[in-house]
Amino acid sequence: MDAKGRVLGRMATEVAGLLMGKHKTVYAPHIDMGDYVVVVNAKGVELTGKKSQQKVYRGHSGYPGGFKEIKFEKLEREQPEKVIKLAVKNMLPANRLRNERLKRLKVFAEDKHPYESKFRKETTL
Repeated sequence: MDAKGRVLGRMATEVAGLLMGKHKTVYAPHIDMGDYVVVVNAKGVELTGKKSQQKVYRGHSGYPGGFKEIKFEKLEREQPEKVIKLAVKNMLPANRLRNERLKRLKVFAEDKHPYESKFRKETTL
């Protein structure tokens, strides 16, 4: 999936559905039967409105003074792959299958990746 010019949230819901296997006719929520998903051009993902200036990722380590904040602009500049991984992680249901599903998500900042040969070649008849 090419992330260039795509809205982050809309793309993340599509990726989460593919990782869960919702597009398959034999889908069952308690069985992990999704596909591998490769996302390229993570640098080109977009946000609507003023979210690119206002969005903040927050976390806490559990220790006193362990509150951490990082702005979207900084995270996108330094680790554009992490922006997409966090969005997809939060779209998946929080259960025992989430970590296994996230292992099948591969995100790359540029076009080049080691899975070129695995892509299905679409042919026109």
